Amino acid sequence: MGKLAEIQRKLLEQMMGAEAMGFKSLKLHFTDQQVCRNFLCGVCPHDLFSNTKMDLGPCPKSHADKLKSEFLANQKANPTEFTPFFREYENNIRDFVNECDRRIRTAHKRLEKTPEENNKTTALMREVGEIQAAMDQAMIDVEKLGESGMVEESMKELQKVEALKEEKANKEQELTELTETSGASGHQKLRVCDICGAYLSILDSDRRLADHFGGKMHLGYFELRRIISEFNENRTLQRKKQQDEELEKSNAKPAPHEFDAHNNDDINISSSLYEENQPATGNGHLDPPPGHEIDPRAKRVDAREARREARYAESE
Repeated sequence: MGKLAEIQRKLLEQMMGAEAMGFKSLKLHFTDQQVCRNFLCGVCPHDLFSNTKMDLGPCPKSHADKLKSEFLANQKANPTEFTPFFREYENNIRDFVNECDRRIRTAHKRLEKTPEENNKTTALMREVGEIQAAMDQAMIDVEKLGESGMVEESMKELQKVEALKEEKANKEQELTELTETSGASGHQKLRVCDICGAYLSILDSDRRLADHFGGKMHLGYFELRRIISEFNENRTLQRKKQQDEELEKSNAKPAPHEFDAHNNDDINISSSLYEENQPATGNGHLDPPPGHEIDPRAKRVDAREARREARYAESE
C-alpha cells in the first residue's frame, strides 16, 4: 500500500499543485535539476510503465504541467537554446531501449539448445553418417557377390543392408524429435517479442496475443522505439539539409572575371560612342554621366590609343 499511496500522492500533486496538497512550494523553474527533462521534452519512462512488470515507481523529479507548458513556449521561441535538453532526453530514451534489447538477446539465448542437447545432436548426426557409409559399402559387397555367383553370401549382405536401413530410420526419427523439442522452450514453443522482450507461445490464441500487443508494457516500448525512429529521421533530414546548403554555397561562388578581347571591343565601342555624344571639358577630358564613373579599363584603352596617335603624328 505504501507504493500505491506514493503514486496517488504524485498524481494529485501534479494535478493540484504542491501548495494545494499542503506541501511547501519550491517555486521551481523548468531549468532546475529537480524537474524531469524527459517529461519536459516528451514522455517519462516512469509514467509509461506504471503498474506493469517493468514498473519503475514514481519519478523522483517534478512532472508539473505548468513547467512543461512554460518550457515548450520558451523552446518554440528559442529552439537552439534548449538543444542540450533534447540531447539528454534522447540519450535517456536510447539507454532505456538498449537495456530492453539486451534482455531480448538474453531471452533468445535461453531459448537456444543447451550444450548437452548440441552434443547429442552432433552425435546422432555422426551416427547417421556412419550408418549410411556402412549401407553403401554393403551394397557394393552385394553386387560383387552376386556377380561372383555367391548367392547365399549376397543374400546375407542384403539382409545386413536392410538392418542398417532400419537403424538409420530410427536414428533420423530420434534426431527429428530432439530438434523439435530441444531448448528451454520445449513443447511450449516459446518465442520472444522483439518490441518488449516478453515470452510468447505460438500456441496462444488470437485473443491472448491481442491482449499482449495491446498491453501497457508492449505499447510503452513501442512508443519509445517510435521516438527513436523520429530522432533518426530528423538527424538524417538535418544532415541532408546541411549538405544541400553547402552545395548551394559552392555553386553560388562567382567565377573569376577574365579580361578578353571581346570585352575590350565592347569598351572601345562604348568609349567611342561616349566621346561622340559628350562635349569635352577645358582640359580635354570627358566628364562621366552623373552618378557613374568610366570603367578603368576604358581609360587604359583610351590612353593606349592616345599614345599610338601621338607616335603616328610624330612620324609624319
